[in-house]
Amino acid sequence: MKFLCQVWFETSEIAKLSEEEGRKLTQDSVDNDNRLRESGHLIVANALREPETAKTVRVRSGETAVTDGPFTEMKEHLGGFVLIEARDMEEATEIAATFPVARYGMIEVRAAFDIRFPNE
Repeated sequence: MKFLCQVWFETSEIAKLSEEEGRKLTQDSVDNDNRLRESGHLIVANALREPETAKTVRVRSGETAVTDGPFTEMKEHLGGFVLIEARDMEEATEIAATFPVARYGMIEVRAAFDIRFPNE
């Protein structure tokens, strides 16, 4: 089964990291990703830029509106995602607990599924 692990940072906590601590967290994350890749669990992992760099897109009545940044003020922000392969939710949460970034926020784990039409 595939599971999406959303990496949510506590914005104030991640902002407290020194440059050296940030580099170590990045290296620890890369090392963990490599370990998960070698074990066959990692499908893809990506970090996201800061929320201030985002655009929010809405389409209403055929009209597209694009605004800068996140839509709402938040104490946490989505910092990245990891798509993993695991036998079940229990194994998926065990894998998510190995993510070094979990020390600075939380990892939301959700089962993923392919959308298929009946005649496909």
